[in-house]
Amino acid sequence: MISIVIPVLNEAATIVSLLDHLTTVSSEENIAEIIIADGGSIDGTQEKTKNYKPHGFSNPVRFFSSEKGRAKQMNTGAKHATGNILYFLHADSFPPKDFDKLIISEVESGNPAGCFRMQFDSNHWWLQLASWLTKFSWRACRGGDQSQFITRKLFDEIGGYDENYIIYEDNILINELYARNNFVVINKKLTSSARLYREKGVWYVQYHFWAIYVKKWLGADADELFDYYCKHLRNNKQEKTISVETPRKVVADK
Repeated sequence: MISIVIPVLNEAATIVSLLDHLTTVSSEENIAEIIIADGGSIDGTQEKTKNYKPHGFSNPVRFFSSEKGRAKQMNTGAKHATGNILYFLHADSFPPKDFDKLIISEVESGNPAGCFRMQFDSNHWWLQLASWLTKFSWRACRGGDQSQFITRKLFDEIGGYDENYIIYEDNILINELYARNNFVVINKKLTSSARLYREKGVWYVQYHFWAIYVKKWLGADADELFDYYCKHLRNNKQEKTISVETPRKVVADK
């Protein structure tokens, strides 16, 4: 059984569409629950989630409040999850049809963790190229917006997400999985929003994502990375501190 964990902060514009999508393209016999881990939304996200009534889907949509910070929120969701497979999903990423069956098939085949390929909802040539590159197994082509499935056993063994990181927490976990040779890329496309690129510009965002990678490689700590992100990329108007995008070396993220 899969527990879907979605960290959110001020996602009222998309959360119902995502829930409708998840309950339409999956089979309820494979889904233990959908968990919304909220970091303090003030735009109606909480009300929309708590009042959500899925059509033809009887499994629960559960809401939990958490300290702000995507790693903390995902760990909170995982703590309350009942499934033996955890599936971490961004609030603006829409997985492919039968994603649940695809994930379970991989786990049963001996692959305890992995992600999907990704397709940006943009026609920009660079974002199209970045999307295409996610079909390869290279570590540089990974990012949290491709979603992350992992068995409960392996997640607990690793210790969950590193809560010291406000950004880059997806990369820390993925690095650990690659080091253990426990990662597979499912050859089906998840659709992810390019909203940050549309707001700030493709090359501006890409440059600063690369800069974050270089800073981490040179030894920058979690606070330095977050300070740099806030200065150059943070969406202050919508307070997207929890939905910050995960930078990658080659593949542009949101």
